[in-house]
Amino acid sequence: MNRKILAATAAAIAGAGLVTAIALTPNASAGQQATTGDQSQSEMLAAMARDLKISPEQAKLRLASEQRAAVADNTLKKQLGTSYAGSWLDGSGTTLTVAVTDAAVGDLVRAAGATPKTVARSAADLDAAKLRLDAKSAKAPKTVPGWFTDVTTNSIVVLANAGGEGAAKSWAAEAGVPSDLVRIEASTEQPRALIDIIGGNAYTFGSGRCSIGFAVDGGFVTAGHCGRTGTRTSNPSGTVAGSSFPGNDYAWVRADAGNTPRPLVNRYPGTVPVAGSTEAPVNSSVCRSGSTTGWRCGTILQKNTSVTYPEGTITGLTRTNACAEPGDSGGSWLTGDQAQGVTSGGSGNCTSGGTIYFQPISEILSVYNLRLTVNGNPPSSTTTTPTTPTTPTSPTTSNPPGGTWAPYTYYGSGATASYGGSNYRVIQPHTSMPGWEPPNVPALWELA
Repeated sequence: MNRKILAATAAAIAGAGLVTAIALTPNASAGQQATTGDQSQSEMLAAMARDLKISPEQAKLRLASEQRAAVADNTLKKQLGTSYAGSWLDGSGTTLTVAVTDAAVGDLVRAAGATPKTVARSAADLDAAKLRLDAKSAKAPKTVPGWFTDVTTNSIVVLANAGGEGAAKSWAAEAGVPSDLVRIEASTEQPRALIDIIGGNAYTFGSGRCSIGFAVDGGFVTAGHCGRTGTRTSNPSGTVAGSSFPGNDYAWVRADAGNTPRPLVNRYPGTVPVAGSTEAPVNSSVCRSGSTTGWRCGTILQKNTSVTYPEGTITGLTRTNACAEPGDSGGSWLTGDQAQGVTSGGSGNCTSGGTIYFQPISEILSVYNLRLTVNGNPPSSTTTTPTTPTTPTSPTTSNPPGGTWAPYTYYGSGATASYGGSNYRVIQPHTSMPGWEPPNVPALWELA
């Protein structure tokens, strides 16, 4: 294996380690964050322990392991290119497996601390096959509640209610997906949008109620089925500035003057901080806030899932086993202190269990050019449209000489910034923090 490639990967992971430490709490070390007696953190760990059936200490270790895995995965995704075929953590959240189509890159994966697995199809191949199903979503049988890419089996899974297996198989074949690529999986799911449920802090629109997902500069994000563009909201008052449903399930509300975005999520009781939006791998733990069922935790089962509600098919969702019930719609999903998405809908309840889907946060921020409100980002009154990603939000910081990069700024897919005389391009969408200067975090930036 090329020594330069291995060295570059080691450097990327080392830089990523710095990112992880800083992301926990600005101006504090990872060790200081882990050892604080903060009541909200201990209660969050207790909720994870309850729902994942582990001890609070195991929950703490799991979160640390998942943070390292997320950064390693994002680095490898860039390094491996077309050989990358997805990744997942084991049941304990400690071992990261990275699927590849070329066994020769195994050393690169091991250098990042992960376990390689050689498979037949790349992540791009799986996504292309799933797009064929998405294109035929209008013709999906009523007995097919959803479908998704399953990186752990290197296949496309089509869910089928009782008696609908044959119809599901025929539909996949008609969409042009090879039979050896599809697995038909029996399912009892009956997904529906949770429009009447409050998750996180409640807000209302007309006769409906939903919940705030995450605060952003100028307002908050939520589920798309919780209000069309132009809809007025109350508590906080505002106007839905953008909404997409079905197809997607996201929206953002521009709040009226006097409402202040905070980097917090309601944990019922107490709050938890939001420090960023680093995407967690499959099998990571994830916790959800909802006013009906409180703070509930589970694991990420699959990503890039398509789900058919009565209103239509939603694509690009993340599938989980964390429970929810009507009234939790639009609420927040986090892994540790990293925002993951907003509640879309699902099946089951918190007594017998269920399957719940969320809309990933990164797409919402990118589509509407929004900036997540995070720790260290001074809150601002919601009086104007969010600023562009290259404008710093902190009045106490300034751009480096000859550069446009700034801390406390959301940089979405394809964003560029200059620093120290060089131009950089975003690899992984994120909200910048002090110490995350582009040359210091190769897992997030590359030379343009």
